[in-house]
Amino acid sequence: MCKPVEIRGKKDHIPAIMTESGIPFRKMNGLGNDFVVLDLRSRALNLSESLVRAIANRETGIGCDQFITIENARHGGDVFMGIRNPDGGIVEACGNATRCIGQILLDETGKDAVTIETLGGNLVARASADALITVDMGEPRLKWNEIPLSEEFQDTRAIELEVGPLGAPLMHSPAVVNVGNPHAIFFVDDIETIDLGRIGPMLENHPLFPERANISIAQVIDRAHVRIKVWERGAGLTLACGTAACATVVAAVRRRKTDRNITVSLPGGDLQMEWRESDNHIYMTGPSTLDYEGDLDQRFLNGELA
Repeated sequence: MCKPVEIRGKKDHIPAIMTESGIPFRKMNGLGNDFVVLDLRSRALNLSESLVRAIANRETGIGCDQFITIENARHGGDVFMGIRNPDGGIVEACGNATRCIGQILLDETGKDAVTIETLGGNLVARASADALITVDMGEPRLKWNEIPLSEEFQDTRAIELEVGPLGAPLMHSPAVVNVGNPHAIFFVDDIETIDLGRIGPMLENHPLFPERANISIAQVIDRAHVRIKVWERGAGLTLACGTAACATVVAAVRRRKTDRNITVSLPGGDLQMEWRESDNHIYMTGPSTLDYEGDLDQRFLNGELA
C-alpha cells in the first residue's frame, strides 16, 4: 500500500497550488524519480506543452521529473498511461512511473496483475513481496534501426562513440538498447569520476540518436550488482530511471559483465532487475510512494500560470 508522507520541498509554497476548485492530482515517486499524476479517465483536459511546463516547474509549479496521465485504455488494457517530460515533450515509457500507476490500479481493482498501455508497448504490474511492485517491461529491442540509430551498426553491444581526448577517451563504446525509449550505457571504472551533468546534454543530442537518447554511466561492482547514474532526455539528471535500469541489465548481460538477476543501484535507491532467459522479458521490482494529494490551481488550467 502507498502511504502518504510529509510534503517535501517548500511547504509555504504548497497552498498556492492546491485549491478546492481545481482538478485533483497525486504527487508520487519511485526512488525519488517524482511525478505529478492526473486521472483523466472521467474528464478531458487539453494538456498543452506550456501547461505541462508550468506544472512541472519546481519554482513556480508543483515540480516533477515527469507528468503522468491515467487515461481510458485504448487496446484492451486496464488503462493507458501518458508520459510527458518537464519540457512538455511526449515520452514512450517510464519504469518508475509504471510502478506508481500499477500500485494505484492494483489497490483500486484488487486484481493480481494489471496491464498498463504506453506508447512504448503494454506493461504488466504485479504486487511483490515487502510492498514492492514488479513490472514486466517486455522484451528489449536490440537492432540498430529499432533503437534507433542514424547509422547502421551490426553489433549494438558496443558502438563506435567516444567522449574525451582522441586516443584517451573518458568513455567509449556504449551499449545501446531500446526498452520503450532509447538508451546508451557507458561502462566505466568509477561513475564518480564522470561529470554526467556536463556530458549528458551533448550525448543526449548526438547525431547518432535521431530521437535523442537517455545516457547512463554504469559501474559493475560484481556479477550481481551495478551502480548507475542517468541523464534522461528532456529531464536531465535524475535520482532514478527505471528504463535505464532495464537497459543496464540487458547491456551488462550482453557484454558478459553480470548475471541475469542483479541489483541496480541508483542515487535514489535500488531496483531488483531480471532479464529472464525463458521469455526474453525484463522484470523490474521496486517501491512506489504517494507523497501527497492536492488540486491543480485553477489558474494553471486558465493559462494564467503557464
